Amino acid sequence: MTVITVHSARGRFTQDQRRQLAETLTDAVLVPEVGRFAPAARIGFQVHFTERDIDSMAIGGVLLADQDPRPDVMVIDIAVMDGDWTREVRKDVIERILAALTEATGVRTPSPTWWINFRVIEEGSWGSRGGVLSILDLLGSGVFTEDKAAGIRAHIAAVTSA
Repeated sequence: MTVITVHSARGRFTQDQRRQLAETLTDAVLVPEVGRFAPAARIGFQVHFTERDIDSMAIGGVLLADQDPRPDVMVIDIAVMDGDWTREVRKDVIERILAALTEATGVRTPSPTWWINFRVIEEGSWGSRGGVLSILDLLGSGVFTEDKAAGIRAHIAAVTSA
């Protein structure tokens, strides 16, 4: 289960861009998380678009409303359940997120003011389905590859025995 929140200036994205990003941002995390493209896993992903007025955002200590030219500021927050999130996998996710944003916005390269936070929610700290949910509860769903499931089991065993 994953939550991707895109914080941007009001009007930054059209509805068509949000539709595209809802799918491409989901898949940008889904594939590295479960080890393959598995459309059935999409139900475990939420994408939220939050927009703020430019007089409610600042970079460099200056409101966006007071800057000319106005920088393209975005913060993308990715919250994932504890699992097999090695440095390489997190790097892959971040690169996939930036590629999806670049494609959807039609720019050649990601803006240096697009910032991504990748947060792993500690085992025992994710609530869903009326209680606390572990990623171990999801391994029987059939969407994870065997290699990915083994990596998750090993990681959770290591962090819960420490």
